[in-house]
Amino acid sequence: MNVLALDAALGGFSTAIARDGKIAASSFEPGQVALERGLGLVDEVLSRARVAPEHIERLAVGIGPGSFTGLRIAIAYAKSLAAVWRRPLVPIDSFDMLEYDGNLAEVLTVVFGRPGVISARYRSPAMTRRASGRISDVLDALLPSGRTSLAVVGAPKDVLDALAERAIIVRAFEPAVTPAAAAAALAAGFRTPPKSLHEVRADYGELPAATPPRF
Repeated sequence: MNVLALDAALGGFSTAIARDGKIAASSFEPGQVALERGLGLVDEVLSRARVAPEHIERLAVGIGPGSFTGLRIAIAYAKSLAAVWRRPLVPIDSFDMLEYDGNLAEVLTVVFGRPGVISARYRSPAMTRRASGRISDVLDALLPSGRTSLAVVGAPKDVLDALAERAIIVRAFEPAVTPAAAAAALAAGFRTPPKSLHEVRADYGELPAATPPRF
């Protein structure tokens, strides 16, 4: 199966093609480049993987949480390509992309929102919980009481510092598969696509920093 994936939720823009469970080609550019370079990068990975659009069997897209602008652009691109090529589109959330192939039974996975604000998911064999907001509030909401050690993926320094202040010993991990679109492409091969493209929606994780006035 050939899967084309796009992501702009986790910083920059990435795209990748998975062929039969292995990455055939991938590309990543940092910064807010999705609008200017997104479709160009898609063309590049198709060329490098030597896969024509008609041989793409499904698409995948990172749905967040993450960059507000990046999410909107990447999802719009993915929906447009899926509609034109008449292929199914599989949504993959940022937590699953960051954790993919990490083989961690218990983990706190963190997505940076803006300074002091995060979205995070705590997962263990017994439960899965997520929260968004200020770092201290999120940690209060997610972490079991009495926690003394923890595996963490994707956490910026301020989150690691907050955990240290709670006397929690942290085992910090980088994502096992990069760029994010590569993890999305691999994960999508094992998932059932939604019946409609309209079911694929962005998960922004938190309210915007500014609240529009009411008139």
